[in-house]
Amino acid sequence: MVAALAEVTLAAPVNGTVEVAGPEAIPLDEVVRRFLKATGDTRKVVPDVHARYFGAVLDDQSLTPGQNPRLGSIRFDDWLAQPKAQ
Repeated sequence: MVAALAEVTLAAPVNGTVEVAGPEAIPLDEVVRRFLKATGDTRKVVPDVHARYFGAVLDDQSLTPGQNPRLGSIRFDDWLAQPKAQ
């Protein structure tokens, strides 16, 4: 992801939006579930399809990139498994 951001930052202006995303699509509730498990948090994640995100109504495509994002190379579970800085 950092390499993709550096590439975008150093490239010529595109006069538009450049989307940067991870290499896999994961529902938001699953991201939270995996993070909680990896950090030893036993709370249960209960998704609510009617909940709003900063006031916006979302669907399963709302927080996903468009057709041609620049993709990072580290999968979420691999990122979670990396040692954390103290």
